[in-house]
Amino acid sequence: MAAHMPSTSSKPLDFDAAMRIVILHGKEPFLIQEATRRLVTSLQDTFGDIEQFSFDGGSVSLAQVLDELRSYGLIQRQKLVIVDDAEKFLAREGHRRALEGYAKSPVEEATLLLRAETWRKGNLDKFVAKVGVVVKLDPLSDVQAVTWCIKYCPQRHSRSIERSAALLLVERLGPALVRLDNELAKLAAFIGSDDAVTRGDVSALVGRSREEHAWVLQSAIMTGRPSESLGKLRDLFEVSRLPEELVMWSISDLLRRLHAAAQLLRQGMAPRTVAQQLRLWGPTGDRIVDTARRTSPRRLAQLLQLAVNSDRLSKRGFGRTNRNLERLTVLVTDTIGCL
Repeated sequence: MAAHMPSTSSKPLDFDAAMRIVILHGKEPFLIQEATRRLVTSLQDTFGDIEQFSFDGGSVSLAQVLDELRSYGLIQRQKLVIVDDAEKFLAREGHRRALEGYAKSPVEEATLLLRAETWRKGNLDKFVAKVGVVVKLDPLSDVQAVTWCIKYCPQRHSRSIERSAALLLVERLGPALVRLDNELAKLAAFIGSDDAVTRGDVSALVGRSREEHAWVLQSAIMTGRPSESLGKLRDLFEVSRLPEELVMWSISDLLRRLHAAAQLLRQGMAPRTVAQQLRLWGPTGDRIVDTARRTSPRRLAQLLQLAVNSDRLSKRGFGRTNRNLERLTVLVTDTIGCL
């Protein structure tokens, strides 16, 4: 098996379900998440439903990881055991040597996935190359990021993007793919048709000051106080002149993050890892994780569907969009306050 796959290849990463150990490392979290998704898909295509377990490499013990790899549940299923911040896990005394020993004879019923921002090559890489793969995923250059936007915007958001628009987007935001993907989702929602995203769309909607204003609404909603979120919403409309479509996107994005956090927490992922994966920072991020911990994914999915329905009604001309957004903001804020 190949020991290294470059991140700059035009070909997507392919994983063999027979791989028992996979190492993903680099400073581009979006690419690591996409590679993880492809690995999960490969395992599911071969084994059907699989069990997933996630650990924080900074706190999990060696015994916990090895026990999870080697243990069986009541219903025997293929396992995927993920260790994030793997560089911290391997830095502890005896851990690297123990994994080298495990790599010589890994169990067939589990795949170990190590994810790290930095990586120190050693004997472990040689052993892993025989039973799996080591993949380096570095950030893209500006030129590569423009190409990425043009290629993946239609696949991920059902909209094409003009090259001049992609150039301006990368110029304003840089090549970080998580941020670019979020903006592409926002732009696709804004144009609301089969048209391509234009340079004018990017110029009108993508600006650091406007983006920061939109995130402020999420913080206000997470307080659980309708008066505060409604006041902030009106400020965005009357003072910041924020487009209604961007406000709707901000509310929907918050509910998507809450739902995703609740699902990951139910799967056993550590709160800190959830926050890192969903890019939830500061007091608002802490509140999102805490709310997700106390709420069922089903309840949050219902809230998200409510936002989707409200957006659909507004686009069809049912009621004034700003009034619909006010009602939605108050309802979501009040519901979060009661969770």
